[in-house]
Amino acid sequence: MTTLQECQARDATDPLRPLRDLFSIPPGTIYLDGNSLGAMPKTAAARAAEVVTQEWGQDLIKSWNTAGWFTLPQRLGNRIAPLIGAGPDQAVVTDTTSINLYKVLSAAIAIAKQDAPARRVIMSERSNFPTDLYIAEGLCKAQGFTLKLVEPEEITAALDSALAILMLTHVNYRTGAMHDMASVTAAAHAAGALVVWDLAHSAGAVPVDLQGAGADFAVGCGYKYLNGGPGAPAFLWVSPQHAERFWQPLSGWWGHAAPFAFTPDYQPAPGVTRYLCGTQPMVSLSLLACGLDGFEAAESLGGMAALRAKSLALTDLFIALVEERCQGYGLGLATPREHAQRGSQVCLTREHGSGAFAIMQALIGRGVIGDFRAGDGGVHKDILRFGFTPLYIGFEDVWNAVEQLRLVLASAEWQRPEFNQKHAVT
Repeated sequence: MTTLQECQARDATDPLRPLRDLFSIPPGTIYLDGNSLGAMPKTAAARAAEVVTQEWGQDLIKSWNTAGWFTLPQRLGNRIAPLIGAGPDQAVVTDTTSINLYKVLSAAIAIAKQDAPARRVIMSERSNFPTDLYIAEGLCKAQGFTLKLVEPEEITAALDSALAILMLTHVNYRTGAMHDMASVTAAAHAAGALVVWDLAHSAGAVPVDLQGAGADFAVGCGYKYLNGGPGAPAFLWVSPQHAERFWQPLSGWWGHAAPFAFTPDYQPAPGVTRYLCGTQPMVSLSLLACGLDGFEAAESLGGMAALRAKSLALTDLFIALVEERCQGYGLGLATPREHAQRGSQVCLTREHGSGAFAIMQALIGRGVIGDFRAGDGGVHKDILRFGFTPLYIGFEDVWNAVEQLRLVLASAEWQRPEFNQKHAVT
């Protein structure tokens, strides 16, 4: 059995350990929810104050030029590009994941209508993140398409001549299961379909190679593993072969080829810049820049490959310790054990209605912060979800988190009334 002292020794020799000092983690907190909201970079508060008091307060409108506000979406896109296997000027940071998905899925539908008009099906996982399904559902109704939902193991067999677009999240938000992007994309292309990837739970957590996989479109989140702050702008990527084929549907002035010409007609900007829409939120964009600093600091320590290796080591340890120390308490494992199929989170199951929410609340009360996702009373069980951000999580954190989970279960502390009070956000 792994001991606390062994975990402390692993931290002492971890070359990535200094990256933890870049983040503000409250004392007494083990933060295992970076897959929902990343921790705050220590530079973020000062940077926000600088944008507000100096760039806005003193320099006023001049900052569109002097502080580089106007080009920030493209510059941040170029900083994210190495994390997702994109080339220069292929990604932009803008809007939300949902809005960006609407843009790229609309573009994919337009391409499908032109290239293969008989294909009228968009397919996704039944357990995909709901906003992706809602956006797809709305577009299907508007465009005369059909949304088909399948289980992950059914995807390959469902790649038929009716399929226009396969829309998947690379790492599943409920289970942490990860698709093989290259093989899935190749299979979809062989069947004549386009592929749209959601990278919300993989960008900054696992290596991604959009260009190497031959992907068509991708969107992703700025406030999870990229540590951009609550509601941070999202990003989108479009393969160069598709970037200039169609207007995106939200053809606003920031996506215009010459926005300050103020022409009454829309002329799309070249490349991915046309996927911008309206005026951008400069404070939020600036905070996302602070979050990306951590990945650039990691480059000299091995970059994404080193972060991925540590992520797998952390999640391996968590799974092993839970199975050693929390036997007999009704916990199951929803996350794949195979490294190639696992993202950077571990999801434990409980039967629907058997206390998973309250167990998580009791853990949070002890300073171990994860989150809860409800099951459906059928195939999908209740989930206790733990995210492992290797930039700031250590091996001692893992040992202590499992020990607190053991204590919550052994004492039945989770049955206390205060831990069974539902909140707006779970």
